[in-house]
Amino acid sequence: MKNIRKILAVRNDRFGEFLLNIPAFRALKETYPDARLTLAVKSDVRQLAECIGYADRVVVWNEDFKKNLKRQGFDTVIILNPTKEAHWLAFFAGIPVRVGYDRKWGILLNYKMPDNKGLGLKHEVGYNLDLVGLIGAKTNDQSIALRQLPEYNNPECAGAVAIHPYTSDKVKEWPLERFKELARRLACDLRLKVIIVGAVGDASGLFGNPEKDISNLVNKTSLVELAQVLKQCRLLISCDSGPIHLAAAVGTPVLALFRNDLPGKTARRWGPWGKGHIVMEKSNLLDITVEEIFGQVRGALK
Repeated sequence: MKNIRKILAVRNDRFGEFLLNIPAFRALKETYPDARLTLAVKSDVRQLAECIGYADRVVVWNEDFKKNLKRQGFDTVIILNPTKEAHWLAFFAGIPVRVGYDRKWGILLNYKMPDNKGLGLKHEVGYNLDLVGLIGAKTNDQSIALRQLPEYNNPECAGAVAIHPYTSDKVKEWPLERFKELARRLACDLRLKVIIVGAVGDASGLFGNPEKDISNLVNKTSLVELAQVLKQCRLLISCDSGPIHLAAAVGTPVLALFRNDLPGKTARRWGPWGKGHIVMEKSNLLDITVEEIFGQVRGALK
């Protein structure tokens, strides 16, 4: 397309979903190298978004930005997670090229595609690339690597196995007690350094008093700091959650636990992106035993 000079890409939800848009952002910059790309994100994702290396500007999708959207002069907007608000704001701001999914007032868009992501027929990375493809954006590099992550060295993290035992959706959780037993066995039987990571409302419970060789970093890192921690680790073990995508983005292998009975929530759509990862899928996560995960870790770290 011609006359694309100022692009706004809106992805204002959780950081895991945001990271899976990196190839789409790269496609926009490679296809329109002279265009200025602005990313609009949640406030807690902004610092991480500044590490991807393809954006000319990162802003917070807040009331101040939204009320001044028209005067920003964008000629193109890509709405990567559909909301009625984003659609009508783009329309009434008079942005000429409005790209998104045909739902939640999709009539206000002029470049749109059906939202079939809930069927889980391909990975989220592929869906995001399909969307920017509506205006001709494409790339041969589909990696989600973070290009501008600050250097960080912590001897406590080097060579450790990270465990993220939390999810934002209860139906995707493996029992915390099993994570605790797994951490103990990795530390005691395999003599591995183990780091518990994550962000939860109350971290004083199950991992509040970790054993020797098990460190608790829950609620102690920003997203950028978590990326730096994971980059030094040998492996991340987690259910379906944002940190699996953060680990993949810094080149750390992931052992991910997924349900395979919910089409829109399977590893086909949300699994760790790239090579070298292990996915264990069952219709009931309770059928995945500590012994199975322990065996997978032992085999992966040989």
